[in-house]
Amino acid sequence: MDVSHAIPAKAPGRESRLQRLSARTMSGCRRFVATVRERLEALPYDYPPAVIIGADLALLVVTGAAVIQRHSYFPNPLPLIAMAAAFLPIPLYALFGVSPHPILLKSSALLSCGLFLLQPTSNDFAPFVLVIVAGEVAAIASRGISIGFAAVAFAELLAFDLAGHLHWGVSGQRLQGLPMYAIGILLGTFCGVMLQYQRRFLYQERENQAIRSGQAADEERRRIAREVHDVIAHSLSITLLHLTAARRALQTDDDPAEAVEALVEAERLGRQAMADIRRTVGMLDAGPSQMTPEPGAADIDELVGDFRRAGLTVDYTRTGDLATVTGAIGHALYRIGQESLANVIKHAPGTAAEVRLDVTAEAAILVVSNPLPFGPAPRRDTGMGLRGMRKRTELLGGKITAGNGDDGWTVRVGFPMKSGSCISSVLPSKLRSKPQEES
Repeated sequence: MDVSHAIPAKAPGRESRLQRLSARTMSGCRRFVATVRERLEALPYDYPPAVIIGADLALLVVTGAAVIQRHSYFPNPLPLIAMAAAFLPIPLYALFGVSPHPILLKSSALLSCGLFLLQPTSNDFAPFVLVIVAGEVAAIASRGISIGFAAVAFAELLAFDLAGHLHWGVSGQRLQGLPMYAIGILLGTFCGVMLQYQRRFLYQERENQAIRSGQAADEERRRIAREVHDVIAHSLSITLLHLTAARRALQTDDDPAEAVEALVEAERLGRQAMADIRRTVGMLDAGPSQMTPEPGAADIDELVGDFRRAGLTVDYTRTGDLATVTGAIGHALYRIGQESLANVIKHAPGTAAEVRLDVTAEAAILVVSNPLPFGPAPRRDTGMGLRGMRKRTELLGGKITAGNGDDGWTVRVGFPMKSGSCISSVLPSKLRSKPQEES
């Protein structure tokens, strides 16, 4: 006898229906969890999740203890209803998007504590629901709402105490637990107020950080603007001198070789200027590893050579060891010398310039002077050049003077070589004297 026919076969499609049902259930659970997570992350109160979860866990412990204390009332479901009432704002927000407003938190806490106290017990944990919720309300609501909830919570406890439902101690004597619960409510309120002040201070610090970031960005833009100004002023001044020399060589001397040499030099300086501008503008988005070295004190010799090749007469003297000059001070000396020589070409064309660089153990001093041209006295430089030189000097703790003197227009700048030293004590008397323009 073939007994295989006696085994009932599986209903066709039953297993596939179970799989589809399981898949739909798992998909629904995932969507539910994702929705709850999105709504919890979108809470209107800017507190870390650990703080919110900690308060909910404390409320769970208190309500769980209150339910256990009322085991003698089972199978009466009132303690479980009271426990569910304490957590009512959570499902309302997670499922229906009802915002956990302080009024909702207060109402659920007062309802939960009242339902618990309808079944009194000794050493009751139920009033601590009001303590925890008082802290939550004070952490998100105004001071008036927080004090109002504390007063209503105390009134509820007083009413149940007068009704004989609030007991404390082994003998269950009245009026012994009320002061402790009242102090607990005040303590919870103070903790919530401290959390709210901490949140306000956090907001203020964020605003201050945003202001500081904006100021740093503005200062960086000004620094880039100074760099671009110095590069353009220097390169255009020398390039124009070379072009003028080439024009004169063709017009007067009829010397193509000299004109070609001047044009080649102008082209070289133009390309160098373009590279400097690209490098300077590239500081806006380039990392430190992508930046080329800035010009320093050792490059002043080449700077003077560029102006000399462009036709400017420069009497240049240098003393001291340039290796002792730091990169920041050397860069400032280079840019100030570059701007000063460019101003000679711009405001006193045809005159000679004198450049003196003195480096000692105490200070690094740069002096650039030139005679004033005939005619009315030039107007004080109120443009970007002098402001940029002053800013560079102030940032490094130096001193700069610029103005008319007995020998013409003079720019003097000095930087202390030792940290903490006063620049006025190490500069020579000429630099310490007060000219027409001083910074």
